[in-house]
Parts: sequence; C-alpha cells; structure tokens
Amino acid sequence: MPHDDPTPDLSPRLIWAEDGSPRSGRFDDVYFSKQDGLAESRAVFLAGCGLPEAWAGRSHFTVGELGFGTGLNIAALLDLWQRTAPPTARLHIFSVEGFPLQVGEARRALAAWPDLDHVTTALLDAWPEATPGFHRLDLPAFRATLDLAVGEVGWALDAWSGQADAWFLDGFSPATNPDMWSPAVLDAIAARSAPGARLATFTVAGSVRRGLSERGFAVNKRPGHGRKRERLEAILPAAACPTASLPSVGVIGAGIAGAALVRALAALGVAATVVERTGVGAGGSGFPAALATPRLDAGDPVIAALGAQALSRADCLYSAIPGAVLARGVLQLEQAARDSRRFARVADQSLWPIGTMTPVSAEAATARLGEAVATGGLDMATAMAVAPAQILAAWLPETLRTGTAVQRLERVDGGWDLIAANGRTLMTVERVIIAAGWGSAALAGPDAPALAPVRGQASWVDGPAIPPVAWGGYAIPTGKGVLFGATHDRGDTDTGIRDGDNDRNLATLGARLPALAGQIVAAGPVRARAAVRATTPDRLPLAGALPGVDGVYLLTGLGSRAFSLAPLLADHVASQVLGRPSPLPAAAAARVDPARPFRTRPLAEPGANAVV
Repeated sequence: MPHDDPTPDLSPRLIWAEDGSPRSGRFDDVYFSKQDGLAESRAVFLAGCGLPEAWAGRSHFTVGELGFGTGLNIAALLDLWQRTAPPTARLHIFSVEGFPLQVGEARRALAAWPDLDHVTTALLDAWPEATPGFHRLDLPAFRATLDLAVGEVGWALDAWSGQADAWFLDGFSPATNPDMWSPAVLDAIAARSAPGARLATFTVAGSVRRGLSERGFAVNKRPGHGRKRERLEAILPAAACPTASLPSVGVIGAGIAGAALVRALAALGVAATVVERTGVGAGGSGFPAALATPRLDAGDPVIAALGAQALSRADCLYSAIPGAVLARGVLQLEQAARDSRRFARVADQSLWPIGTMTPVSAEAATARLGEAVATGGLDMATAMAVAPAQILAAWLPETLRTGTAVQRLERVDGGWDLIAANGRTLMTVERVIIAAGWGSAALAGPDAPALAPVRGQASWVDGPAIPPVAWGGYAIPTGKGVLFGATHDRGDTDTGIRDGDNDRNLATLGARLPALAGQIVAAGPVRARAAVRATTPDRLPLAGALPGVDGVYLLTGLGSRAFSLAPLLADHVASQVLGRPSPLPAAAAARVDPARPFRTRPLAEPGANAVV
C-alpha cells in the first residue's frame, strides 16, 4: 500500500514565489523553470524522448512519469500528441506523485500558459482527489488515459502492470529527494521499460548516470535548457516492438458488467459485439434503481483500497450520464454493537476524500431519515443510488444481439466461435469476455472458478420518498417512489415472483423504518422483480483471464455490488484483453484474478445491503 499511516501528510507544502511560480516547501525545490517551464518541458522531456517521432506509426504509446507535480509535462505531452499522433492511436500515461497538489493550486500554476488552455482545462476537469492509490483520468478529446498513482514511488512502480515506451524522470533533485532516484526505483524503471524505451531527465547526477548504465540504458549528456547546462537522455538499445492490431472482441451479457466492458473497450479503440440471451438488463441489472456502495473493510487494506477506488471510478463515470445518479449519499445503519467502532475505523482510512465517510449518531440518522431510528451509522457521501436503465442505454451499442443464448464456446484458428443451442455459430471473435452473471458458470466450464447462485427479490412502490439507506436490507429512491428489499436465498435460481417475498421485504423494512413501511402499505400495489446474483467463496469478483484458456476472460461474481465494482473492473479486464496497463494496483488485481486460490469455506454473508 502507498501509506500505512491512516492520515498521512501528503501536502507538498507549496510556496508561491513573488513571480507567481510554485515551489515545494517539502523538498525546497522548484516545480519548473522561472524563465519558461513549458519550453523546458518540451526540450528536456518531449524532445529528450524523441517525441513525436517515436510514436509515428504506432497504434498505442505509453509514457511513464515520476513526479506529476503541476501536470505541466503531461499538458505539454497531450498538446503534442493531439497535434502529431496517428489519428486512431491511443496514448496511455502513468504518473507517480507522492505529494499531490490540490486542483486549485494546479490551476494557479498552469494559468501561466494560456496557449495550453485547451489541454489544461481538460486535465483540471479530471483532477483527482489527493487520496493514496491509483486514480484513472479519462481524456477522450486526446484519445488518452492517465493513471495517476498517489503514493511512494517504489510502491507505485511495483504495483503498475505496464511497460513504458518513454519515461519522464521529473522528481525533485537527487540531493533533496533521494528516494525518487534510489537503486530500487531504477530497477523498477528498467523492468517496466519496453524494448527501445527512451528516458529523459533534467538531472546529470553521477549516481543517476551510473545507475541507468548499469541497468542496460545507453546514457548521454545533452545541452541543458535555460540555466541548466546539461540534461540526460537514455535509451534501451533494442528495437521497439511493433504494436499488434486490435482484436475483435465479443461480450456475453448485457447487464452492468457487459455494458461497462463495452464502454471500457471503446475507450481503448475497440467496438465490441454483445450477445444477450434475453434483453438489456434482463438479469440483476434490470431493477428501477440500484446502490453503488463500497465494501467496507477496516482490516484488509487491499480490499478497502479496492472499494474506495471502485466507488471513485463509478462516481466519475455515472456522473457523466444524464439522469444516471438518482441520489448521492447513502446512510449505512449499524447492525451490531461493534459497527460503531468499525465505522469509526473506516472513516479514519486515508483512502477516502476528506468528509466523505462520517460516523453519525442515532439522532443525526433520525433527522436524516425523517423517523426515529435506534442506532447511528456511517454517512457515505460519495455512495449513490443510480438508475440502471440510464447507464445501460448510455454504454451498450445499438448493434446488441438479443434473443439468442450462447450455449458453448468452441476454439477455432485465431479465436473462438460462439455457438447457439441449435449449433449455429453466432459470431467468431479473437477474444471473448463472459459477463453473464450467474449464467457465466455454465459457459466458463467445469474447471472454472466456483460461482454460486443467490436469488434476490426486491419490491417497490410509487409515491413515498426517502434518502438512500442500507442495513441488512435497504430502501432507496427510484425517482418515482422507493425500492426496498432484498431477499437473499442461497442456491435458488428461480426468478418467478413470490408474494411471500414481498412480505419478507416489507417486514425487513418495517423492523427498521416502520413509518416508511406504513407509507408503502398505504401507497398501493407493490411491484416486484427477482434475479440471481453470482457469488464466489471469498465474496470477491472474478475479473481477468479464464485460467488455462487462451483468449477467454471473465467479469462476474460481482454479488450485490455490481454497480460499484463493474466500471473499474471492466477497465481492468479490457486492459488485459488488449495488453494495456491496468488501472488496478497489482495487489488488488491478484485478489480478483480468477486464477487466485480460494478459501475452502465461504465467508459469512454481510447481509443483502444492495440491489441484486
């Protein structure tokens, strides 16, 4: 993890000089040249890495940077990419920053270059919170993606899955920031460099020159810029590998997992074809509302970080869809005496933006919900109630194939045939992603990781309104009324509606919120829907390559947190399919890898606190 301290000091301790330029008080060094920082970035880093010539003819190009700082190098890079890159090529950027600027500080620093406003505006609009971990920034106008790692440089490089074609080494000087230039960091740079990778830096310190040379780089001093007499360029003396053509991809399933995959693949330049047995949202994604809430874990830092990163990604992507977010802020009520202490520990985690996880008293919860409750809870300000139909409509293609089930996959030269029950080949693709919820179990085969079905029926009425609230059950707004439930029946795959399950849902609601339950009874007929969740023995998703089967991938086992997890995990799976860097740190990727070892006994369920 980037930090063990629950409240690390990540401030750069910014100082503004009289001429308006920023300086790090932490490292007593400048972020850029007072004479012309933009010209320095272009001379030292862009030209120093042989850009734009290095990306000529490439379908994708990856740049790594140590020292994100004000974002000036990346703004200069994006400007050059937009003007000179092949028209369909994609740029991936990975940058590391231990002490990130707040967006207002970055805006003030970047205002010195109005000629870059078209770039800096997009960068600032996507500027992430200064929380530890990986943050994915979408820059579609530039056909680019930026993964910003906030944390210690050694951790960030070890956690990254990519290989850079070019490196900008722009940490503060080795004299003031030696950790950025340590032998371990240079080892990681060499390990994560593609053949023929170029490297540029302002420093000519002997330890850096020797360290790069010892790791196989051919290092040369070059004339510096401004007051700096010299700079370094380096190259791995090997021919750059030609970039492969983009594969054809088929996605099985048109729920939130399949829709998120289509969006993620499209962002990387691939138009996937989707096959769905019944219809859009026919399974667990077909309810009138859903919760996007994180798994709260105060003891496992990897899972806690995954939950925070996934929620942040979901918030970013859902917020861009008109009408997708029905309500912000979810109140998680305490269920046991220990929850008060657990919620306090969760709120103290540095993973969350300040003020987004707040323990509340029973009195505050009562005021929030409009009726008396006996316990306090946790106010999750960035959790959401969302409209599944709006999200699926925004992300799924018009070419969606529905009404035909894929019964099996059959290997053919160069890919896979998707075969229907009547033996007809529905399509032939080079890569397949199975994202069919509980239906994924039959397609993945008997040797695939175990999936178990859990039936859930949710109920809803028009009329009553309530802010989103969860406990062992939940009640959330639909925009027209309230959705509540849901049942949780292991091993049950029947999706027929059961009147008795509506009664169970109403009883669960009435035990916590009797006044709301009374409003629902008075509102009129209760409607309902049932679906089957797909769960795993360790209650973690399956996101990645199907073990032992080339060209087949899984995104399933999302349980009751599909709308929180799917956007980020779809980015991860899409990156694996196309051989691009993943947005997940390595430790998190290992925990959702379908090839991971599983516990022999399922964990206890935490309660059905989200829509199936």
